[in-house]
Amino acid sequence: MFTGIVQAVGVVDLRSEASLVVKCDIGDLQLGESIAVNGVCLTVSAFDSGTFGADVSEETDRLTGLGALGAGDPVNLERAMSASDRFGGHIVQGHVDGTGKVVDRRDLAGSTEITFTLPAELERYLVPKGSITLDGVSLTVTQLHTGSFGVSLVPHTLQSTTFGHRRAGDVVNIEVDVLAKYVERLLASVPTDQLRR
Repeated sequence: MFTGIVQAVGVVDLRSEASLVVKCDIGDLQLGESIAVNGVCLTVSAFDSGTFGADVSEETDRLTGLGALGAGDPVNLERAMSASDRFGGHIVQGHVDGTGKVVDRRDLAGSTEITFTLPAELERYLVPKGSITLDGVSLTVTQLHTGSFGVSLVPHTLQSTTFGHRRAGDVVNIEVDVLAKYVERLLASVPTDQLRR
């Protein structure tokens, strides 16, 4: 499990059909541990003092933005949380629900507003002021429209993640709040007449 608080920005060193190698300075990695790369939970399959490698399945390539990465691209990194860690963001699984694209970016005094496309099948999980994970970053939905949504980023987030470099047309991985999916599942099992009481 992750919290959506990015610990480092790495750089793709090598991208092959079924693997990814990332240059980073993230500490004492271990074989088999989980690491979120742009919000996608991957397993460390190799590492040395300055890089780590992970296998990437065909399904992961197809369902996320990892398939579009190439050497030199920056990526957000977060190691799985331990039981003693602070819970700084929200519950993030690293299971991407879909992708969106940057539509617009507006730099304001003290913040930057970015608008993204939103797949129709994910719209029901978003609420204004609710949590969303974009490329592994825990953010708050500030605008919600049919087919799109917006977030507001403070300078620290822009400097500490890949969002400082995001421009119109860029693809981002979207993970909706898992609590919303559990609520939907539970409500679907309750007979309609009981919901009206």
